[in-house]
Amino acid sequence: MPSPPPAATVPDPTTTTLAVLLIGPAGAGKTSVAKYWADHRRVPTAHISLDDVREWVRSGFADPQSGWNDHSEAQYRLARRTCGFAARNFLANGISCILDDAVFPDRPVVGLGGWKRHVGPGLLPVVLLPGLDIVLERNAERTGNRRLTDEEVARIHGRMAGWYGSGLPIIDNSQLDVPSTARILDDVLARAIASPPSW
Repeated sequence: MPSPPPAATVPDPTTTTLAVLLIGPAGAGKTSVAKYWADHRRVPTAHISLDDVREWVRSGFADPQSGWNDHSEAQYRLARRTCGFAARNFLANGISCILDDAVFPDRPVVGLGGWKRHVGPGLLPVVLLPGLDIVLERNAERTGNRRLTDEEVARIHGRMAGWYGSGLPIIDNSQLDVPSTARILDDVLARAIASPPSW
């Protein structure tokens, strides 16, 4: 009697060393979810925030709110490279990482392509995309240079809709709290580990 085929094992994202890129507009909850996810894993995990790294520049900080230009673009690129190098370093030492950034689907070379070059081909991108009303509400609670105008938030949110149909996993966390979103992120990552998205 032949033995039955072994049951397919579902990878456990909570115990696997991973590099995750959490994408979404301002106010999507990327930083909150990334911090929570990193805090509650069973393996060492780092959270790397692009905005935090950008703000390492004190004198001469190019704030995009003052106008997007070559200077602010150069600082974004530098921050992405710095985050990517940090992620590679953590991964080489057995520490998972989650990065968060507002990557636009209409600029893949700057965004996803750059992240893939800096972190490596095993990077797992996931899009966090709640409804516009939720994003506007969350943005209104922000302070300092991280708070954007409603018009800018709406424009960014509209551009993010381009991720639909991209093949990347998308989580609508409009009605979810941070712990629930993190649990869904684990489910999404388990599927992505088993069948990595092509990007």
